[in-house]
Amino acid sequence: MLGRRKRLQKPDAELDITSFMNLMIVLVPVLLMMMVFSRITVLELSLPELGEASEQTELDEKDQQLEILVRSNGIEVFYPQGYLVKEVPNNEDGYDYVALQDILKQIKQTLINKGLEKNQATLLLEQDIPYQVIVALMDTTRSYDEVVVASVVQAELFPQISLGDAPLLTQSETTP
Repeated sequence: MLGRRKRLQKPDAELDITSFMNLMIVLVPVLLMMMVFSRITVLELSLPELGEASEQTELDEKDQQLEILVRSNGIEVFYPQGYLVKEVPNNEDGYDYVALQDILKQIKQTLINKGLEKNQATLLLEQDIPYQVIVALMDTTRSYDEVVVASVVQAELFPQISLGDAPLLTQSETTP
């Protein structure tokens, strides 16, 4: 029995998961915080109604539409449709969203004073208006920041927004 050797017993290996646990303790809160910041905002749009507006010549005050005509050189606000309230020319930075929001606040206040609740607005856009401008116009038209009791809240203007094409300029409108 000289040829037989006794097997050496290897000690059991220890599994050290300390570094893995440290990684999980840091990684899980970071991933949870990222989930909060990545959310999707959905914008609901509706198309303007074609038949009713063209057939009726005189509309009731509750049926009148707010139209915001956006051209490359500025913005025109119409209420009721066809009657110019104010023209907002572009400033050096582009479109003047603050002036547009001030006009929309005045129109909303006038409607509230008359006892009318109007939430619809139609954006009439020229063909080459950039997407970011459209989103900024929709945000400007939808609501504004209002300070109430030392906190900032979103006050509603015209949250139901329809999109449409701007009417083409006639020859007399294009030449000064």
